[in-house]
Amino acid sequence: MGQPSNHGVGARTSSAVRAVGLGASAGGLIALEQFLAHVPRSSGLAYVVVQHLDPTQKAMLAELLQRATAMEVLEATDTMRMEPDVVYVIPPNKELTVAAGLLHLAPPAQPRGMRLPIDLFFTSLARDLGAQAIGVVLSGMGSDGTLGLRAIQSEGGLTLAQLPESAQFDSMPKSAIAAGCVDIIGLVAELPDRIMRRIEEERGAPGTPKDGAVDECATSDEGDERGGGPAMGAILGLLRERSKHDLSDYKPSTLRRRIQRRLGVHGLSTTAAYEKFVRDNPQELDLLFKEMLIGVTQFFRDAPVWQELKEVVMPALLARCAPGTRLRAWVVGCSTGEEAYSLAMVFREAVTECAGAERCSLQIFASDLSADAITAARKGLYPLKIADDMDPVRLDRFFTRQGGGFVVSKEIREMVLFAQHDVILDPPFTKLDLLSCRNLMIYFNAALQSRLMPLFSYSLRPGGVLLLGGSETIGNSQALFTPMSQKSRLYWRSENSVNAGSVHFPTSPRRATSRHPQEFKVSPSAVLPANLQTHAEQALLREFSPAAVLVTDQGDVVYINGSVGKYLEPASGKANWNIHVMARPTIRTQIAAALRQAILEKGSVELRGLHLGEEPTQTSLDVTVKVLHEPHSLAGLVMVVFRDVVAPVAAKRRRRVSSGVADPQAAEELQRCKDEIKALRQEMGASAEELQAANEELQSTNEELQSANEELTTSKEESQSMNEELQTLNQELQTKLDDLALAQSDMQNLLNSTDIATLFLDSALNVRRYTEQITRIIHLREGDIGRPLTDLASTLNYPTLNDDARQTLKTLTLTEKEITTTDGLWFLVRIKPYRTLANVIQGVVITLIDITTAKELESRLRKG
Repeated sequence: MGQPSNHGVGARTSSAVRAVGLGASAGGLIALEQFLAHVPRSSGLAYVVVQHLDPTQKAMLAELLQRATAMEVLEATDTMRMEPDVVYVIPPNKELTVAAGLLHLAPPAQPRGMRLPIDLFFTSLARDLGAQAIGVVLSGMGSDGTLGLRAIQSEGGLTLAQLPESAQFDSMPKSAIAAGCVDIIGLVAELPDRIMRRIEEERGAPGTPKDGAVDECATSDEGDERGGGPAMGAILGLLRERSKHDLSDYKPSTLRRRIQRRLGVHGLSTTAAYEKFVRDNPQELDLLFKEMLIGVTQFFRDAPVWQELKEVVMPALLARCAPGTRLRAWVVGCSTGEEAYSLAMVFREAVTECAGAERCSLQIFASDLSADAITAARKGLYPLKIADDMDPVRLDRFFTRQGGGFVVSKEIREMVLFAQHDVILDPPFTKLDLLSCRNLMIYFNAALQSRLMPLFSYSLRPGGVLLLGGSETIGNSQALFTPMSQKSRLYWRSENSVNAGSVHFPTSPRRATSRHPQEFKVSPSAVLPANLQTHAEQALLREFSPAAVLVTDQGDVVYINGSVGKYLEPASGKANWNIHVMARPTIRTQIAAALRQAILEKGSVELRGLHLGEEPTQTSLDVTVKVLHEPHSLAGLVMVVFRDVVAPVAAKRRRRVSSGVADPQAAEELQRCKDEIKALRQEMGASAEELQAANEELQSTNEELQSANEELTTSKEESQSMNEELQTLNQELQTKLDDLALAQSDMQNLLNSTDIATLFLDSALNVRRYTEQITRIIHLREGDIGRPLTDLASTLNYPTLNDDARQTLKTLTLTEKEITTTDGLWFLVRIKPYRTLANVIQGVVITLIDITTAKELESRLRKG
């Protein structure tokens, strides 16, 4: 069962501004633009964009996003205070966190390819804002953002993800959704409106507890537990059919609180409307089930309890633990494993401090109803923030830094066995020395609590320890447990043995049905003999041949002759025709040893004087085990022949054997036993050597594969990170290219609209660009781009044009002349240097202004 915290999660007041974290990677630019374009005016929220960026390139993200929104877009700087209706963008090659409403930048702690900037920021946002935090995961590759959303959700904040089908890269949204830490899934354009609707609902219901907060009234009297109505019952029924788990024994107040959160997520007002919604959307039941199991836990929560466990309980358990034996513990509702690992660490510390306890060990069984929580617990990987709540000495001793977090040491992980388990429905672990069930029963009704206490007493050994949460008690079970400390809720299991009949076991063992051994006989051939000799031989075989079976080298029976039911019987359960399973218990070991010896020696082995019963009788059994070499079709098979031997009845009582003479029959039996033991020892020795060699080879191969896997994983993560950065950079450059294309179009239209013939030449006086008007003077076409000026034909009477252009390029001075054309036109020719925005000369610009009309007017005025 999921283990929620017993501490209410309230909104922190470290920051007056509520913030929305936006996490994106490859394909995220378009998603971010769509999101910001649909943010309403004066939303009152701050928006922080965390994008995977190339650390070696100058980012253009802020500039690009500014075009999509009327809000101010700023690149974050260290200690910048968040303001409402402002967008903050992470700079390249930086880690971004928030504390007390201030943004903080730091150099990346992990190498390129191993960084998880979205998880880091979301986690700090959850820590700073609590239930006021909002996290959104958009398009991207990998799983960055999943742990961050989990942290926000555990604090009661709101989590959202882009609909994977609408994302250019769906890995990040899919990872978050699969982890069950997303409250709202939708198109990017819809997410801002969903956020604002949720905020309005919270403002409209000020008396409603914050989402994700533990039901503080869960420990109140049961008189408050009223039925949830038909709709509630129907929802629980649908949930039971979907998840196969019955939550009807939960307190109705707890169920209503969790369902109310889902109502807010989907904007529904009544439980009946939600019932209709889950019927139409069965996948919502999976999210509701995970909502019921949300666990807020941490390492060494309630430090005084762990101190008492280490100083009082562990020394007492170790004192009664014989050297070489193992203590057993069960952590019920372990969530993601923090409490189970904490118990293992406390045990290790206690063993170190207790003299003579080094030979004692502890096996911890940790169970939870949530499969996702168990998977996370088995990994033993936790975020960097655990360092804030843990003693540095413990952190150094029991954890190693890995990627973006800390991983529990192998020594501690090997002490804990995690399993998905329902304490309500599944059988309990037994013969325990310690049982921890903290902050779980406060969510169960009184009837279920009263059933669990005798069950816990039955699971514990006399003198075992029960650990409950700070708000839990043993109720009316004082006869079963003796309090050690009321403050820490530690109890000794009393010596009074609980009556097994009074324990309500979650499941009842099925009664084994009696099975009678069935004898299988080989049916006679249905084909009539062809002649009298064949007929006689078959009759003799049926009447006088011994019972025998033909088996493979593995002992699988392939043929049965005669009646073997006296020696073999089918085992109960699934059919298994193997002689090692079918042989009677009193002869099973001898036949197995003889079979191995015969196969090893490729010969025959005789067993004499075996007995089918425990007590000797007048009838003994001889068994012959022989490897067949012919005919060819039977080569490699083994024949096992059974023969009953009746001992001769003595006419009179034998004289007592003198004390100095051994009984020949006993000596023969003793010798046979010695031979069997010798054969078994040889076989076991050979098998042990083979297994040892195979184990060493497998271990060596496993180490090589593990090393190769680690290298491949690192390379994959680095490649993926670089690919995401390149995708982001490519999108930014594509946007710039679009801008440049538009600017080029604007410039071309501007030049054409001036109606001035213009020619652009590069530094070598080759054609770079020209306007349409100049084609009437200088014969140019598209293919002339890059041709020298001297190669061009024109109507200009200007033989020194090339020389003047080169002089202008050399002196950087303007050249201006009035030139005629062969068709009688006049042009004012201006040659100017071509300057770039960086003030670099890269050629010349020649403009030709038609002054024919002015010249004609001037000529007429002179004549007049």
